[in-house]
Amino acid sequence: MANVSKPDNKNNEITDTNRRKVLKNSVAVGGLAASASMPFWSKLAMGASEELVPFSDMEGFIAPPVLDGGIHFLDTSKIDNFYTPNDDFYIIQHYNQPQIAENEFRLNLSGLVNNILSLSLDDLRSRQKFEVDAGFECGGNSPRLYHGLIGNARWGGVRLVDLLEEAGLDRDGIEVVFYGADKGMERTRSDVDFDVEQSFGRSVHIDDALNPDIILAYEMNGEPLPWHHGAPLRLVMPGWYGVANVKWLNQIHIQDRRYMGRFMGRDYVTLSKIDIGGEERWEERSVTKMRLKSSIIRITKSGNEHNIMGFALNDGTPLRNVEISIDGGPWQQAEMDSDNSKYSWKLFNYTWRDASSGQHTIVSRVTDVTGQVQATQDDMPEKPTRWENYAQFPRTVIIG
Repeated sequence: MANVSKPDNKNNEITDTNRRKVLKNSVAVGGLAASASMPFWSKLAMGASEELVPFSDMEGFIAPPVLDGGIHFLDTSKIDNFYTPNDDFYIIQHYNQPQIAENEFRLNLSGLVNNILSLSLDDLRSRQKFEVDAGFECGGNSPRLYHGLIGNARWGGVRLVDLLEEAGLDRDGIEVVFYGADKGMERTRSDVDFDVEQSFGRSVHIDDALNPDIILAYEMNGEPLPWHHGAPLRLVMPGWYGVANVKWLNQIHIQDRRYMGRFMGRDYVTLSKIDIGGEERWEERSVTKMRLKSSIIRITKSGNEHNIMGFALNDGTPLRNVEISIDGGPWQQAEMDSDNSKYSWKLFNYTWRDASSGQHTIVSRVTDVTGQVQATQDDMPEKPTRWENYAQFPRTVIIG
């Protein structure tokens, strides 16, 4: 059986009992062990005898450079590190990219709490630091970009649940809203044209917010959080699509109703046809936790062997295995990297021996411990939106 990370009971969501403790603001929540500080350089780095075999479906593909105000995605065939370098981690922004001086920064925690907090960056750094490996992708990542809107990093910061406990939650608070400092103009639907300035915002139910693995990150891969990635502070929601990981975070607000900003109620909303109690209905819902997904990203050759490598992503549910099929043949189990962790991307490789000359089609699929299997494109729900592209992704390669 493939080497799969074991679930850590300490990292499960807080129980109802602990939720009551947070509400009472009297007892500390369960701990999250900090990861070891030594970085792991993955086995993706090519050996001296290896050569890269280009994908025939990727001819002419070029990933864009990192530019102010621009979008950046990876050339996934060149991933050679367990941790994505800070200057190559994908970038999506929805409004501007504000530059915030560290000495002027404040994080405000407001709303239905017993104690309103206003914290400087030094205040946050003075608290116990926690680290978590978390990989995520943009909700709009797709085969068109060879799934390049992706990254995996070690994030360092303070736990959200500790600040919620410090503030003390009112029992009526059910929604936690995260606002970024990035702003833009939005046209409202009304009898007359009316534009308003809005900050980027996302929200989660209080039960999701109490997951002790969520951190407010001021470090990325052991360095201060870079500007393009939300400096000086961003939210890291392990297991959720990138849109939930709010950058340039400057306010957390607890309220007694759902938050319906643009990026919760109108954008990053999946419209899909699903079975609801035996009735086929079109349903709209926010893009939240990542769907079970894998993708082959690189093939190398050494002698008569080819090494097929890829990644899997999901919401943190432990995996059972990843399998490879070549030219529609039987599914063969891949080897999982022993350094994969609960929320990191899960790297895998498969040794393909004595490949014949000509073009081949190669595809991966991932299965989690609940028995859920990565869907084929034909099995995907009917949906006209571009969000959540998690279908199996066949790749083509020509062997000389």
